[in-house]
Amino acid sequence: MAESSDSVSLDMEKIYLGGKEHHIRTGCGSVSVIVYGDPEKPALITYPDLALNYMSCFQGLFFCPEAASLLLHNFCIYHISPPGHELGAGAICPDDPIPSIEDLADQIVEILNYFGLGAVMCMGVTAGAYILTLFAMKYRERVLGLILVSPLCKAPSWTEWFYNKVMSNLLYFYGMCGLLKECLLQRYFSKEVRGNAEIPESEIVQACRKLLDERKRTNVLRFLESINERPDITEGLKRLKCRTLIFVGDSSPFHSEALHMTSKLDRRFSALVEVQACGSMVTEEQPHAMLIPMEYFFMGYGLYRPCHFSDSPRSPLSPSCISPELLSPESMGLKLKPIKTRVSMEV
Repeated sequence: MAESSDSVSLDMEKIYLGGKEHHIRTGCGSVSVIVYGDPEKPALITYPDLALNYMSCFQGLFFCPEAASLLLHNFCIYHISPPGHELGAGAICPDDPIPSIEDLADQIVEILNYFGLGAVMCMGVTAGAYILTLFAMKYRERVLGLILVSPLCKAPSWTEWFYNKVMSNLLYFYGMCGLLKECLLQRYFSKEVRGNAEIPESEIVQACRKLLDERKRTNVLRFLESINERPDITEGLKRLKCRTLIFVGDSSPFHSEALHMTSKLDRRFSALVEVQACGSMVTEEQPHAMLIPMEYFFMGYGLYRPCHFSDSPRSPLSPSCISPELLSPESMGLKLKPIKTRVSMEV
């Protein structure tokens, strides 16, 4: 990161928009990976939710100046898109076999090997969180830690399975139609930002709606069918020894799923952050709520280094700059479980 007297947000934006795209051929087709930052730094890989890519799932987090400073100062970021979900992607040939959810997890190993990466930090949202959790179970030596946002771990309930089948039929017959987009937006966001007859929807919802228009129906349908056939991996959570930080909005359709997953993880290595008045996509709806828990999470690895910009009033990244009042759950709009998040992550 180049040091200058410019504002942190400007520096972060320049770096974030200057990423390099790689198209990697794997056993399950080509995958797009956008790389940002210094490849000599520890790697952090991201995986988005259904019908999303890094631009629609993580830009809120990375455009939040403090969070971008924290992440880009300490990591090189590798944004993985599900097959056919990258910006400008064409339709995948209908004759190509649909990869299973295990295939998608195995695909990550090929991506890491392509870049010559060893163990990496992982950040995933909902379906992406499931894939990264499965990856961590199968390849424990390749995962430093997991940051999971509204994660899944069980097989689809009958309600979710039926809901996904409705979306599959809408995709097949009508493509990315208005009704399908409404279904997806309900999956991602709380009703507070989706708006209603009296309150207009927020800018983040409007931006997501436009980005959904770019998705090809066949590509989203393939990913949806993979997700809808996912197995229950609850039993494997007991063998997961890497540190895990879970975020979930209390208005998320997958809130109970996140609570279930947290209850099955080893309490010595995991923590749950519930974000009030927020849907599934905390990275977009309330990215600032992720900052302080992530700082403490990274401290547990010795990866966290105070940023050169920490003297900026908009970037209080040094622990000495964080007032005790700011750490209270009430001031952050959070419910922390356990409250002593840092203690709960000590090995």
